[in-house]
Amino acid sequence: MHVPTPGVTSVSVPHERHGVSVARHAFADELDAVGIPDDDRDDAMLVLSELVSNAIKHAAPLENGEVRVRWAFRDDCLHIEITDGGAATRPNAVVSAVSALGGRGLDIVRTVSRQWGVTEATDSVTVWADVPRPGTPGTAQ
Repeated sequence: MHVPTPGVTSVSVPHERHGVSVARHAFADELDAVGIPDDDRDDAMLVLSELVSNAIKHAAPLENGEVRVRWAFRDDCLHIEITDGGAATRPNAVVSAVSALGGRGLDIVRTVSRQWGVTEATDSVTVWADVPRPGTPGTAQ
């Protein structure tokens, strides 16, 4: 793990199913380190997990065979970014049928986050989300 800029943590995880667990553990450790209580981290953990899962399931890895996970603690939100090698289609939140077995991940991200989006580069795609920090405007109490 390395910290390229103050307040931003970046970790590369394997482009494999266990990469989600690696990302979750690193994120949880940092949430502990900055004193965010367990009850206040659920939305951010859910968003991070969904975005990493989607990158591993639907996109190619970066050139190094991994997925980059970054987060930053801002005054009013936790900013989360997942960068992968891109896919044939652009990430899109859709409302799945009640009977659907999957396809709800980005809709969950859209619902839980203040805002989210996709940034495309020549050789990568970054999906990002801003999750409100507890006790800030726009956060359910």
